[in-house]
Amino acid sequence: METTILDKDMKVFYVTAAAFPEGVIPAHEKLHSMVPFSTERAYLGISRPENGGGIVYRAATEETFQGEAEQYKCDTLILKKGKYLSLILKDYAKDPLSFKKAFDKLLNQPGLDPNGYCVEWYINGGKDAKCMIRLA
Repeated sequence: METTILDKDMKVFYVTAAAFPEGVIPAHEKLHSMVPFSTERAYLGISRPENGGGIVYRAATEETFQGEAEQYKCDTLILKKGKYLSLILKDYAKDPLSFKKAFDKLLNQPGLDPNGYCVEWYINGGKDAKCMIRLA
């Protein structure tokens, strides 16, 4: 495990998955149909339990100019700056359970922000992912 620092808040816009985990891939597909892949922007998966229970998953991308989210008619949220506990998943597609294993490990660590998100940050052209949870 390592610590990743976001030195500024990150505004993202997103597509909410219809269900978790079944809706994760369709949500990313819908996002990428609107915003084609580019190495110039961050792509993320953002999730947490909400509304008293189930996990709400959002396929997200960083807003690259003011008003971009509105252009695509998407909702936004802010990933808060600060320290995040993180793990790198190399070639995650080879192990379908890699994200579950990584977040199970991260969620068992002390000092996490109780209002934080589980964040998948797709890196290295989308081949790898950094799993992160904000520290309190």
